[in-house]
Amino acid sequence: MSVVIRTVDFPRDAGSVSALVGDYLRRTEAEKAEHGLVDPLAAMPARYTREIADPTTVFADRRVLVAAVDGLDCGVLAVGSSGEATEISRFWVTPAARGHGVGSALLTAALRKARRPVRLSVWEWREPALRVYRAAGFEVVPSWDERPGLVCLELR
Repeated sequence: MSVVIRTVDFPRDAGSVSALVGDYLRRTEAEKAEHGLVDPLAAMPARYTREIADPTTVFADRRVLVAAVDGLDCGVLAVGSSGEATEISRFWVTPAARGHGVGSALLTAALRKARRPVRLSVWEWREPALRVYRAAGFEVVPSWDERPGLVCLELR
């Protein structure tokens, strides 16, 4: 199994980014509902539906990477900046592709060109993701986000 990482080319890759980010956001909202953080019957917030409907515009100021295995796009990650830090967001690998190094390949590619410090956040119940981040050298830092259950990490 060979993992290929590419920087997306909008608008050509908009459909793939939309699908992957949509999977990420739907799964995240379902998990937040399971943990009692959102109403399970509530509609997805508009800021999230915009990411699915128009990734070309929403991610215009970020570098978006996509991972493919055997020609099938199966992972996404967005790299942007937040003040003096680089920020990683929307990091998602499809369940079928997990455990094959796709997430590590995406993260390695993102970090290769990232200005330090690099920041990201992850829900505390996402232990496999936390393991990947810790293995890459990220450390838990005081939260910059007040949502309960969110772990903030930084790589210096």
